[in-house]
Amino acid sequence: MSGKSVQIQHDGEIAVLTLNRPEVNNVLNRYTLDALLAAFLRLRDDESVHGILLTGAGKNFCAGADIGEMLRMTPLEAGRFAELGQKVMFAAEKAGKPVIAAVRGAAFGGGLELAMACDFIVAAETALFAAPEIRLGIIPGFGGTQRLPRLIGKSKAKEMIFTGARIRAREALDIGLVNRLAPEADLLPQAAALLKKICSRGLLSLKLAKEVIDAGYDVDLRNACLMERDAFAVCFSTEDQKEGMTAFVEKREARFKGR
Repeated sequence: MSGKSVQIQHDGEIAVLTLNRPEVNNVLNRYTLDALLAAFLRLRDDESVHGILLTGAGKNFCAGADIGEMLRMTPLEAGRFAELGQKVMFAAEKAGKPVIAAVRGAAFGGGLELAMACDFIVAAETALFAAPEIRLGIIPGFGGTQRLPRLIGKSKAKEMIFTGARIRAREALDIGLVNRLAPEADLLPQAAALLKKICSRGLLSLKLAKEVIDAGYDVDLRNACLMERDAFAVCFSTEDQKEGMTAFVEKREARFKGR
C-alpha cells in the first residue's frame, strides 16, 4: 500500500494500483499525486511485478484534479501542480513494464490524462471520457494537450478540448482513445487477464518494445528505425530470445525468465 489515497495489491505477477478516494470520485490533489508518483517508482523497481493494472475504487476511475484545491492556487502554485501531475504521467509511461488502465465511470480531466499515460485503456461499456478544463477557464495541465492529439488526431482532440464535452465508451473506442470495451461487472477480470497474457511474453522484449515505440514516436522514421534495429540486436543477447526461438522450433510454449 502507498498511502491511504492509493493502494497496491498483488495478483500473481501483476500489481493492481487503485486510486482509493471513492468518496470524492478519486480526484487528484497534491497528496494523491505524490502517492501515485511514489507507487509508480516503487513498482518500476520491483522485479517481481511484470505488469501494472491501474483503476479507481468505487463508481469512477478519476473525475479529475481537485477543483477546490486549485481554486486557491496562485499562478506559481498552479505551475508546480501541473509539473507534479506531469511527473506522474511520465512515471506511468516510464514504468518499464506494461501498464493498462481499467476505466469505469468517469475519466475526466486529470483522470483522462492519467489513463492516456498508460499503454492503453480497457473501458467499461458505461464509461465516460472528457477534457472539461475549458469550462473552468483553464486548459489541461498534466499532458492532455499533447497526448490526446497523439492518440486520436489533432482535430478530434481540439473538439474534445475546445468543447469540454463528454464522450461515451463506444465513441472512445471508435476514435482510438480506448482499445477494448468490457461489461462493467467483468472489467477488472478481463483487463487483468489481458495483462497477464501480455506478461507471459518475454519480459525483456516487452520492455524494449515499449521503449522503442514510445521513444520513436516523436522522431523521424529513419532514426526511429535505427533505434528499432539496435533494440532488435540487443534481444539476441538474452536468454529469453534463445528460449523463445527454441520453443518455437520444438513446438512448445516458451518459458521466459526475464533474462
